[in-house]
Amino acid sequence: MTEAQIYQRPFGELLRQWREHRRLSQLDLSVQAEVSSRHLSFLETGRANPSRDMALHLAEHLDIPLRERNALLLAAGYAPVYAESALDSPRMAAVCDAIRRLLSAHDPYPALVVDRGWNMVDANAGIGLLAEGIDPDLLGNVLRASLHPEGLAPHIVNLGEWRAHLLGRLKRQISLTADPGLAGLYAELRGYPCDQPEPEVEVPSPGDILIPLRIRRGGRELSFFSIVATFGTPLDVTVSELAIESFYPADPTTAAFLRDASS
Repeated sequence: MTEAQIYQRPFGELLRQWREHRRLSQLDLSVQAEVSSRHLSFLETGRANPSRDMALHLAEHLDIPLRERNALLLAAGYAPVYAESALDSPRMAAVCDAIRRLLSAHDPYPALVVDRGWNMVDANAGIGLLAEGIDPDLLGNVLRASLHPEGLAPHIVNLGEWRAHLLGRLKRQISLTADPGLAGLYAELRGYPCDQPEPEVEVPSPGDILIPLRIRRGGRELSFFSIVATFGTPLDVTVSELAIESFYPADPTTAAFLRDASS
C-alpha cells in the first residue's frame, strides 16, 4: 500500500486498523487512553472528528511509529507534526556526527547503521570483514547481504539459527509498523535457501548466554554478538527509524584476530 493510498483512507478506518493490529478491543483502548468507549466508537465510525491532540493521544497509546502518526494526522485533516529530514541536511549535523563518532570508536570491531528498511546508511572500516566477498549489488540492504546465497550466508556457520534470529527481528518490526514494504522483504528473505534447521524457539545449550554470529574468515571460525542502539527521544521520522548495530567478539580467538588484522 502506498503512502498516498493510506492518506486517502478515513481517520476512523486507520484508527480501527491500528487498534485491531494491536489486538485491543474498543474497551481496552478506551481504558488505556482514558477516552470514553462511546467517543472512540464515534471516531472509528466517522460520527465524530478528532482534534489534533486526540489523534496524537490515541497514536501514543497505540504505540504507532512517527511516520504512521503523520499519516493518521493527514487522514484526520491535519498537517504532519513530525519532520522527516534528510541525513545531509544541516539540522541533522549533530546526529550524523554522533553516529560517525560511535562507528569510528568501535573500530576494529564491525558496526553499521541501517534505516527502517534495513538499508545501510553508514558503516565503519571493521564492517569490511563481514562484507568481504559479498555481491556488491546486495550490500545496500543488510538483510539481503546477510541471507542471500551470494551474500554472507555461505560463510555463516550457524546459518539456521542466525537466519531465524534476523527473520524474527524483522517479523517483530512488521508487527510494530504494519509496513507492507517490510512484509514484502520478509517474504523475499523466506524464499532464500537454507540447508540448516531454523529453530522456532531458541533453547540455550549449557553456557550459552546469547545467539552468536559465527562466520568463516581466513581459514578460521570467528564468533560475534551484537548490540542494537536507537535514539532515545526522537521527534524526527528519519531519526526514529535509524538503528546502530555494533558487533563484538564473542570469544578470545575472534578478539585476537581483529586486533591483529587492524595492526
